[in-house]
Amino acid sequence: MSVGEQPAVGGPETGDHPTSPAPVPRSTDETATTSAGHRRRVLRRVFISIGVLGLVLALVVGGGMWFLTNRYGGNIDRVADVFTGLDQQARPAPATPAEPADGAPVTFLLVGSDTRSEVARGEDPDGRSDAIMIARFSADRRHAQLISIPRDSWVDIPGHGRNKINASYAFGGPTLLIQTVEQLTDVRIDHYVAIDFEGITQVTDDLGGVDVVVAEETRNGPYTFPAGVNHLDGDQARWYLGQRHGLPGGDFDRVRRQQQYLRAMFGKLFSSQTFTDPGRLDSTLLAVTSAVSIDDTLGNGDLLALGYSMRNVTPENVDYFTAPVLGTGMEGAASVVYLDQVTGARMWGYLHSDSLSQNAAEFTQQALPDVPR
Repeated sequence: MSVGEQPAVGGPETGDHPTSPAPVPRSTDETATTSAGHRRRVLRRVFISIGVLGLVLALVVGGGMWFLTNRYGGNIDRVADVFTGLDQQARPAPATPAEPADGAPVTFLLVGSDTRSEVARGEDPDGRSDAIMIARFSADRRHAQLISIPRDSWVDIPGHGRNKINASYAFGGPTLLIQTVEQLTDVRIDHYVAIDFEGITQVTDDLGGVDVVVAEETRNGPYTFPAGVNHLDGDQARWYLGQRHGLPGGDFDRVRRQQQYLRAMFGKLFSSQTFTDPGRLDSTLLAVTSAVSIDDTLGNGDLLALGYSMRNVTPENVDYFTAPVLGTGMEGAASVVYLDQVTGARMWGYLHSDSLSQNAAEFTQQALPDVPR
């Protein structure tokens, strides 16, 4: 008889003791009760085992999540009190989802600088941002839009009259810049992210370089960028992104290059080569997180949850635009950009209703071309 096997009910057990007396016959009710009790004990052991296994898995997974959250989220600097000084009653209403069943869209204001992160965080009173972008993740978390606002845009800055939009940075840091952008677009900013383009070049190296397509040969600093595909390392990317002079569109082309680089970087980051190489993925994520600073309303756990909710956003589902422009001109000794208020109002309205991706065809003139200059 195998271990744990029950003897036949109502008859002698076969084996080494043929002379053993037969067990006392059990009634049908007693047998059923005993079998039921045995099943309950077995089930109880199974449930206890499952519970212990679940607890172990929870500890392992939770510990892993805690480690990853703190390894990457803890590597991000926080910008304190970005939204504290804003008049909450005067701010735009939160964006409305395109479908009632969806959650809420999330809107970031991205500010980039070629200089060190003190300027990007608004800690340098004389600093001005080199790149200003609105990044919107749709309520269904399947689409995203990135809209650059030219840094020389001539706008109203609350409390300071009309000036270039990046002057709001020098006047009042991230808080005044957010207030200025919200007043311009009537789009509520949920979070603030400062990007140090100097640090982003490290991401390029960790990714093994990034490919960009150049329309026609240009030169900047020690590098020449020939027409066609250019494989950029980190230092080359820094000079490529920093070029303004020598481009037909000046700062407009520089903005397009910034978007082009981000598109190429996202594509490389999400490629199979990165995700199948744990060492490269780890170093890349550490480089990315060390190159950005985020407002302090997003804790590490919030970042993890937000990042997980965006898992279905792929590089192919990100649209890139520049705010509609009428042209350029002079205000005193300053060269400025005049924004197209009519077309812009339509773009911002779609953004507010979370429907810009569905209406992207209306803004082909403002969209990032396949091959910017």
